[in-house]
Amino acid sequence: MAKVAFVFPGQGSQYVGMGRDLIEKFGSTKKFFEQANEVLGFDLKKLCFEGPEDELKKTEFTQPAILTVSAICLDALRSFKNIKVEAVAGHSLGEYTALYCGGAIDFKDAVKIVNLRGKFMQEAVPLGKGTMAAIMGLEKEKVMEICNNASKKGVVEAANINSPIQIVISGEKNAVLKAMELATKAGAKRAVELQVSAPFHSSLMKKAAEKLAEGLNKIQISDSKIPVVANVTADYVIRSQEIKDLLVKQMTGSVQWVDSIKKLSVDGFDSFIEIGPGSVLTGLIKRIDPKVKLYNISDTETLGKFLQIWRDEL
Repeated sequence: MAKVAFVFPGQGSQYVGMGRDLIEKFGSTKKFFEQANEVLGFDLKKLCFEGPEDELKKTEFTQPAILTVSAICLDALRSFKNIKVEAVAGHSLGEYTALYCGGAIDFKDAVKIVNLRGKFMQEAVPLGKGTMAAIMGLEKEKVMEICNNASKKGVVEAANINSPIQIVISGEKNAVLKAMELATKAGAKRAVELQVSAPFHSSLMKKAAEKLAEGLNKIQISDSKIPVVANVTADYVIRSQEIKDLLVKQMTGSVQWVDSIKKLSVDGFDSFIEIGPGSVLTGLIKRIDPKVKLYNISDTETLGKFLQIWRDEL
């Protein structure tokens, strides 16, 4: 019998139109946008369905948008099949959706805190001072060495360990650009600056982390009913206080996605279902462990395909 983990995407998976077909087919999922609009004070559904894309890309809007659409995808799946899931994980922002799935946080509180999280992250560093870049084709140790050498130009750190040969770095713009230059000289297949508004998952997010800690203390976080693999430790967390502490550390710490998936694989998880817009995590997990079975549910088409496969194969 399959041992299943749900995984939830983070920032970058958003697109204009996401969630529309699910809302049209599953009327019960409308409640998520209604609740999100009530909490946020603006029309999140309209933003997701109609854009404009530049607005949807803004961190404070992107985060609640992805979380809400991921929750809709999860609800649509559960309306057909209550799959036994034994662990959950999420990439950066996706960790909040994982906690919602595990029953550690209420949906409204999750929407509220990720909206604030986005604002805190944007406000922490002046626009244009920080940036991020994806380094492809170099191993983690080499990228860490490059960051160390480039740090003479300013702060630059490994932010997301996404796959064995895809590392995202983050920090002050000049230092990140220098690291990109060094990576190219070291044989990287690509070194691409990302279109982001702030240097996420770096020490430059310290002020944002402090504000997030205050915000987390104002909402209810319970023990999770399902073990959650935390980004910063790549290990299971269940207890509420530890969940809060790790969410704060996540702001300045690296997303250990490779180690998180390896942890689950070693523990016998052989089936991963990505729930939410896009299929970024499915691609990353395939590179980390080609042996596991991978599925993604992002709209009615992928949900239909999954349900057919689930009946026939699993």
